[in-house]
Amino acid sequence: MPAPERIPPRPVRPEADLGGSPPAELLARGELTVRGRLGGASNAVLYCTVAEADAEGGDGGRQVPCVYKPVRGERPLWDFPDGSLARREVAAYEVCEALGWHLVPPTVLRDGPYGEGMCQLWIGPRPDGAQEPHGAQERDGREEPEGGGPAAAELLALVEEGEPGPGWKPVVPVGVGGDRTALLVHADDPRLRRLAVLDAVINNADRKGGHLLTGPDGELYGIDHGVTFHTDDKLRTLLWGWAGEPLPKEALQALRGLSAALAGGGPLATRLAELITPAELDALRKRTDALIAAGRHPLPGGGWPAIPWPPV
Repeated sequence: MPAPERIPPRPVRPEADLGGSPPAELLARGELTVRGRLGGASNAVLYCTVAEADAEGGDGGRQVPCVYKPVRGERPLWDFPDGSLARREVAAYEVCEALGWHLVPPTVLRDGPYGEGMCQLWIGPRPDGAQEPHGAQERDGREEPEGGGPAAAELLALVEEGEPGPGWKPVVPVGVGGDRTALLVHADDPRLRRLAVLDAVINNADRKGGHLLTGPDGELYGIDHGVTFHTDDKLRTLLWGWAGEPLPKEALQALRGLSAALAGGGPLATRLAELITPAELDALRKRTDALIAAGRHPLPGGGWPAIPWPPV
């Protein structure tokens, strides 16, 4: 099995030109318009555009696509407080930014047509059936770039015989029909490895292959971080290939910076206190410091399924 092409890790610049406003600011303050609803999601997920006001104060400025998940559309969960998933998604973005990795698309909490919710920059092509914004291409004389999309096909694979080849990490055997099994593997990719560290920090209970996306710029993004930051160990992920291995030096450096930023009274701690509970913030600090002390990727725990199902 050939290894996937290696793309050197480099930061996605959140301040990239999107009509004059940084993405997070545009998402928070722009005019939000619903264009369609995504099917198959357990919670309400709306495909939208957010528009920047033009010089005359109208909505004739640049439009960018985004996803809007209103709190009122969240399905209750037995182990997470009702109405808290949107805030957890924003908290995951804030923590990822503090690590300096920019693996989560810009994400904000804002009011929208259906009340308060999470609003996140859309990654990939416009979904089928979504309404085209009126005059979108005429606003600045060019089309919005499209490209990217699901990354699981490039980063995950099944090996039915033998061990994975160079550039791949084994995860777990899975049934593929009848009495046949195959080995689930993921790419030994530095971008995925950073994402595995982020998931350990935020205690991500649902890292599936479908939550891995590639943007038009070729960068890797992780989405769907609503079930995170629980005080109990709930890490459930496909990215176990580095379990027990030493953390890279750059990951330890990023974790030390995060630990310092989480100190009480700092801007990050103050922001997170608005999004998650005090007990969850304290657990976040403890997980971060435990990773630094151990210096290794965590091993699966025994009290919670280690692999999400379905995996993709």
